[in-house]
Amino acid sequence: MTTKMTHVFLSHGLESGPGSTKIQALKALAETFENVQAHAIDHRSSKDPAVRLEQMSNAIVATGAAPENIILAGSSMGGWVCAQTSAQTPVFGCFLLAPALALPGYPQSSPHIQAKHVQIIHGWDDDVVPAMPVMELARQQAHPVLMLPDGHRLEKSLDRVTKEFGAFLFRAGINNAGSRQK
Repeated sequence: MTTKMTHVFLSHGLESGPGSTKIQALKALAETFENVQAHAIDHRSSKDPAVRLEQMSNAIVATGAAPENIILAGSSMGGWVCAQTSAQTPVFGCFLLAPALALPGYPQSSPHIQAKHVQIIHGWDDDVVPAMPVMELARQQAHPVLMLPDGHRLEKSLDRVTKEFGAFLFRAGINNAGSRQK
């Protein structure tokens, strides 16, 4: 019997990296679930959204992961990368934190998110990515949005974001390796 492997691809923000607190917290949590491989993509070589999109695509191809076994999770520009990736190839899940959507200068700033499971989390006090355009995009595409009393980095909400990611994976049917999930 072959066990299905779920691949979680994590995409960091413009000024961040794969070792950031948020990306590492989500990666560590994902790895507590059964049959999950988590991949923190390193986008630091370029600030160009198109290059980062290509980096995500290359990472997915390198693993051989099938779209129905892919969960994308990203913050800020990484959220845009995940949303745009799912617009090009429907995936199993998209977990977006303060996604850089509806911003001038970003190509395809309102991608049609194609994932079976979607969750968007945004801060009311985000001074980088305005909340209202993200909420409007979510409304138009019928995706759930959780608004938190926090800024763009969601740094005051790390525990809540991590718990929401665990709940998202659980709702998507990813087995949580018994009592290891918190």
